[in-house]
Amino acid sequence: MTEPARHWIDGAWVSKGTDAVTRVVYTGADYGRVLIGDPGTAETAIAAARHAFDRTAWAHTPRLRAQVLLELGETITARRDDIAGAIAHENGKVLAHCLHETNAAISEARYYAGLARAIFGRVSEIDEGKQSIFAHEPVGVAAIIVPWNAPSTLLLRSLGPALAAGCTCVVKGAHQTSTVNHIFAECLATCPSLPPGVVNIVHGDIDVARTLSAHVEVDVVSFTGSSGTGKTIMAGAAPTLKRLSLELGGKAPALVFADADMATAVREVVNGLIPHAGQMCTAIARVLVEDTAWDRFVPELAEAAKAVTVGDPLEKSVRMGPLFDLPSADRYAANTAEAAHAGKTILAGDIRAGHPQGNVVTPALYEVADTSHRLVQDELFAPIGLLERFSGEEAAALSANATRYGLAASVHTTDHARARRVARALKAGTVWINCHNRLFAEAETGGYRESGMGRLHGLEGLVDFMETKHIYAEFGRLPTG
Repeated sequence: MTEPARHWIDGAWVSKGTDAVTRVVYTGADYGRVLIGDPGTAETAIAAARHAFDRTAWAHTPRLRAQVLLELGETITARRDDIAGAIAHENGKVLAHCLHETNAAISEARYYAGLARAIFGRVSEIDEGKQSIFAHEPVGVAAIIVPWNAPSTLLLRSLGPALAAGCTCVVKGAHQTSTVNHIFAECLATCPSLPPGVVNIVHGDIDVARTLSAHVEVDVVSFTGSSGTGKTIMAGAAPTLKRLSLELGGKAPALVFADADMATAVREVVNGLIPHAGQMCTAIARVLVEDTAWDRFVPELAEAAKAVTVGDPLEKSVRMGPLFDLPSADRYAANTAEAAHAGKTILAGDIRAGHPQGNVVTPALYEVADTSHRLVQDELFAPIGLLERFSGEEAAALSANATRYGLAASVHTTDHARARRVARALKAGTVWINCHNRLFAEAETGGYRESGMGRLHGLEGLVDFMETKHIYAEFGRLPTG
């Protein structure tokens, strides 16, 4: 990109801010340029969104909202390869996964286009001649704060329901993926039915995020990211008591029982461990194995993990790209060293030499028996799997629930009744059976405990962007005789 990514506010491009560069995660080379805005930029965008919500018909025209989302799906489709390529460069995810992510964003837009025309209330006759109407209305201005690890899907899974509900929006993507964010702004700018001010995209850092979280004219914040940052946003939003939709960290366990199809379980656990080099909140971080299956399952898992090809995310043969940056690689090295000291090494992790940035790492597996250990309790955000033994369903569920996270989990067994029992016992927003990381627009996702609040995707994805209004009337009755 020769020109820097600009802000898109009130239907116009805004060239304001400090010129910065984005980089290619794999090589470290400069990739794009971006104008980093300040709190004033955010306030201008909020004012545009407020005007569009309060002074236009957007909140009351569901057919228009559906049309805009359909147009957005088409414009993203036309730029699919550009978006996927930019994601691969700016966050290091393998290209096949970037294409899958972009297709998921298209699906989100189309799904919520349908729901925009299917928002209904209800009527209740409290007593004769006394009637209550319950109407669903949009909350108002939504701030959407998107992280770098999935800038396509995580944008649309918040923007889709926000627009379908009738909200107007200010989007702040991660500045590290500003080229991706700019392409989405271009997609929005080419939607012929989108009124000015309904969606505004600003580029910025933590100061812009703080402004969006605390501003009195923002009614709801939708954020995906770490639990620590989520708590900071929650504190910033507290003085104005704004609505929050937070999908935060995870420590997803995979529970492997002795009667599981071992080949399927090995494949699913490895595939669940390595997406985006483990830098995904639903990635498998803990592998709980029934003691009678340990000697069969663990050696096969180690061999399959060892065979994962790592390197340049643009090469088709590569299954796992690099970690996001050098600090991430340093944390990986420290965590693998600590894991080797705390337990037994199943597959030693290492930083592969010969790659430009020193951030290409291998999947790692360690047996750590102490569930209170920091490595078990903390989100490591890397392809490090911690293995634990269990005996019986109750022990498996107790161990799986031993952290403050509760975003996702998977259960691997051929006993379907057991799968249901254990799934019900797990404190996780999503539980997959004999698979992992199946995410789609129709199915709600979200976390228990410190993995967040609210739900995205599905019908409930609309809830955080809507209010329920009760309208009551006493109108009497017709005389009888």
